[in-house]
Amino acid sequence: MVDIFLHLDRHLVAVVRDHGMWVYALLFLIIFVETGLVVMPFLPGDSLLFAAGAIAGVGGMSLNGLLLPLMIAAVLGDALNYSVGRWFGPRVFRWESSRWFNRAAFDRTQAFYERHGPITIVVARFLPFVRTFAPFVAGIAHMSYPRFAFYNVLGAVIWVGSLVTLGYLVGNTDWVKANFSLVTLAFIVIPALPAVIEFLRHWQRARANPADRG
Repeated sequence: MVDIFLHLDRHLVAVVRDHGMWVYALLFLIIFVETGLVVMPFLPGDSLLFAAGAIAGVGGMSLNGLLLPLMIAAVLGDALNYSVGRWFGPRVFRWESSRWFNRAAFDRTQAFYERHGPITIVVARFLPFVRTFAPFVAGIAHMSYPRFAFYNVLGAVIWVGSLVTLGYLVGNTDWVKANFSLVTLAFIVIPALPAVIEFLRHWQRARANPADRG
């Protein structure tokens, strides 16, 4: 059951077959938790949305039944995350990396937010780990809630709408079906590349200048 919850994108066909309408509630819960709890950035996001859209493309689920509920889940998740960040505030900067808190991901997201401002809330939807930390950082930075809410809704609509619709349109072509595992893996790896590149640059700078380490 834990494996199904953490990797629902891989098991979605079986879950739809065995549990019917309950799959909509499970998808809602996973998207809400992945975007709403800063300790859950490892849950499937992009690949799950694409897989759900692909199953809807062959009639396994309703496209309309996916789009609006999952957009709402994404909006509510970010809103909760923002509220938690605003409540904890500066205390977060004293937290160390642990099993429940990824300090490196938090620091990268904070730097990303400082460079790009509120649009981070939209862009981060497509970046694993950053997606979970962006609203948290916005809350810590005390972004005004009306402004945050605008970017939150915009990002949720674009993120859920584009990936579910893409899965619906192309997820059941012969090539995608034959390489579905690779395609879903790409939805995990490709968005993470900017973070990997930034890490490698930091590592190279640290090697070149030992004083920068830590």
